[in-house]
Amino acid sequence: MICVDELGMRTLELLAYGIDYEIHMRNKTTARQPGRPRSFDVDQALDCAVQVFRQKGYEGASLSDLTGAMGINRPSLYAAFGDKQSLFRQVLDRYTGQLLDSLQPAMQEKTARRFGERLLRTAAELLTDPHNPPGCLTVTGALAGGEESEPIRKELICRRAQVESLIAQRLKRAKREGELPADAKPADLARYVATVMQGMTVQASAGVSRAELQRVVDTALRAWPTK
Repeated sequence: MICVDELGMRTLELLAYGIDYEIHMRNKTTARQPGRPRSFDVDQALDCAVQVFRQKGYEGASLSDLTGAMGINRPSLYAAFGDKQSLFRQVLDRYTGQLLDSLQPAMQEKTARRFGERLLRTAAELLTDPHNPPGCLTVTGALAGGEESEPIRKELICRRAQVESLIAQRLKRAKREGELPADAKPADLARYVATVMQGMTVQASAGVSRAELQRVVDTALRAWPTK
């Protein structure tokens, strides 16, 4: 199974090394698809599908839910996006791309401590954005499901692992530059940060407020290793 395409992995690398993601996206070329032009905006339709999957999860979202929100019929959905699994993967690509955009300012922080804090505080804000269903699609998208959803569950595990890997890359650089104690383990610290973020996602989905999540961040940061 391929978790993300080559562009997705390159995006992670660019963000990890602080290269401007917006410049990268402006320079990216997109191949035109042959055939009749579509009567709807693909990105807008995907954004609508994101909202449905965030609210109902992969299994809970029916095709009727999706076509209703996207403003298209089933033949158009199949023609443009393929089956439900294929649509969900395209939704994940769009969602994680937007998520990485929102985390870019944290990647550009000068110190690892400020990076960790901004990452967690940004997560608290995104998870409780009143314009979106609470929580994060990569965590809540398939928390429960049958055998038919197993490929999706594995896909989401892979996506979360890639975000954790991105955090670890930034922390490895911090250790090389002497910001972290000699006994600090960047991979363990990255997993700690990712675990806090995922726990915040579950809490947000249960209705915990932004202020309460920010207090969780305050508590988590007290465990940050110092020299």
